[in-house]
Amino acid sequence: MSAGAVGIDELLERVRATYDRVGPREAYEASLDGALLVDIRYQALRERDGLIPGAVVVERNELEWRLDPLGSHRLPEAVSHDLRVVVICNEGYASSLAAASLHALGLRRATDLTGGFQAWRAAGLPTSPS
Repeated sequence: MSAGAVGIDELLERVRATYDRVGPREAYEASLDGALLVDIRYQALRERDGLIPGAVVVERNELEWRLDPLGSHRLPEAVSHDLRVVVICNEGYASSLAAASLHALGLRRATDLTGGFQAWRAAGLPTSPS
């Protein structure tokens, strides 16, 4: 390994140490309190497992463009850098890197769901067919 290089496990550990992740119940409660749930799973997973009612679907490769409050391609909900965002992937790995990317854009209240959609579903929280 070259000098300064890290593996993905170490990178995830470093990234996750910079913010507080949330579990399924906490994410659900945050959504009831106005947090934006953002599902970054790819279409095949959404079709297979369903959706979280009220979550916005944003493909991972569009996330920064859609959530940057200063961006010309932002979602209508992306109105402030103070927006509480919970990023959700399938199992809680890609969402950690996505949350770190949102932090780099100044969205300091961005976090991700520990265990992802699978943990949400296992907790018995609401889902709907895709």
